[in-house]
Amino acid sequence: MKIFGSCRWIGRSAALTLVFVLSACASKHLEGPTDDSKLSAEKVDAQKRAAIRMQLAIGYYQQGQYKVALDEIKHAIAISPDLVDAYSVRALIFMDMGETQAAEDNFQYALKLAPNDLGLENNYGWFLCLNKRENQGLVYLNKVLQSPNYPALSKAYNAAGVCSLKMKDSAAAEKYFMQGFKVDPGNSDLNKNLARTLYQRGDYASARFYIGRVIQQDLLTAEVLWLAIKIERKLGNDAALNSLSAQLRKRYPDSTEYSLLQRGSFDE
Repeated sequence: MKIFGSCRWIGRSAALTLVFVLSACASKHLEGPTDDSKLSAEKVDAQKRAAIRMQLAIGYYQQGQYKVALDEIKHAIAISPDLVDAYSVRALIFMDMGETQAAEDNFQYALKLAPNDLGLENNYGWFLCLNKRENQGLVYLNKVLQSPNYPALSKAYNAAGVCSLKMKDSAAAEKYFMQGFKVDPGNSDLNKNLARTLYQRGDYASARFYIGRVIQQDLLTAEVLWLAIKIERKLGNDAALNSLSAQLRKRYPDSTEYSLLQRGSFDE
């Protein structure tokens, strides 16, 4: 049975500007061996039951039903105590719940079970970055980035870029974002973060290019519209500024961004 997991790039945390979602890649830890004859019927049945529990847990996790998800993971661990995915997903749930020590404990245990799992190291690196341990986080993320065949490579570049921004290293952040863009030009988070980074260093024309790619995908959040407004203001394009401002007013009249626009607080 295949479930989401091996890439393990999951996360509902929006602590910064990014939301990472569960990758649809099958978990080797839950697939079982290719030759079931090597295992007893009981072992095969246990693997299947644990996999079902993990599928349920991930579904509940994606819906934000953390308590139910944790209960399902508890059942999966009872069936298969060394199931790496169970500890990995449980770490991410605790991470989103703000239970930092519990998340750390589960990440560490999962890493002991699977010390070279790039997806797990990817998530742990992001966890460290979110918890003011950016230098450690980048060690894990850079290890992932040395593996060009990693299926969520663009997201790893994005995470490393955000981690660098938290360290006030905008030059490194821009480099990570640009490398990620080369891997996946359609990644809206990379385009948005590139636009923001370029805007901050005064390259407004390039910033317009990248935020325009996000707008073309019709991902018109208040954050995106506000950044686009600020870029067009710097470029002196009043027509585009007025059009974007009208969209922000229509779509997000109660947003912080619209409040800033009304006050003319473009530099806050």
